[in-house]
Amino acid sequence: MRKLALALGVSLLIVASVSAQKQKTQSHYDAFVAGPPNQATLVKNIRHALIMLPYYTIFDDLGFRVNGSTVTLVGDVTNPVLKSDAENVVKHIEGVTNVINDIHVLPLSPMDWQIRRAEYRAIYGDPAIRDRYCCQAIPPIHIIVENGHVRLEGVVQNQFDKNLIGVRANSVPNVFSVENDLQVENG
Repeated sequence: MRKLALALGVSLLIVASVSAQKQKTQSHYDAFVAGPPNQATLVKNIRHALIMLPYYTIFDDLGFRVNGSTVTLVGDVTNPVLKSDAENVVKHIEGVTNVINDIHVLPLSPMDWQIRRAEYRAIYGDPAIRDRYCCQAIPPIHIIVENGHVRLEGVVQNQFDKNLIGVRANSVPNVFSVENDLQVENG
């Protein structure tokens, strides 16, 4: 009886974790993920403004939520200037009356920068990944590192690519954990 209760508890935990992840991904728009063609003009303009920021790299994750004319900026950035620049460009978009800046600035850490570079080499150094994902202005795989913990954000073409990137990310030494939040296109 206890084993059954434990198994059910684990099953419910997995289901809750999967639904929380779906809710998380649907709760905001990612700046580096192109939306559908019929998306509202305001969302397209915000996404374009964020993508065009000069300090936005694959080590940053910018996203936003739109509630009427109020835009909430979310994500993690390595450069504090990027946080203020994102707020400033979104403020000047037609149709935006209020900007709430909830962007988190990642702590300055030489070890985290070493991990970022190692993760980049591990992921984009693989020819199977590099050929499909690296040759873009803003590659769709973002590497977020905070205090030795890695989170992968972005969109990949298929489940195999997601798994391969996860394996490559887990191969980097000195990393406490890797959270693979990559989404599969049309999946």
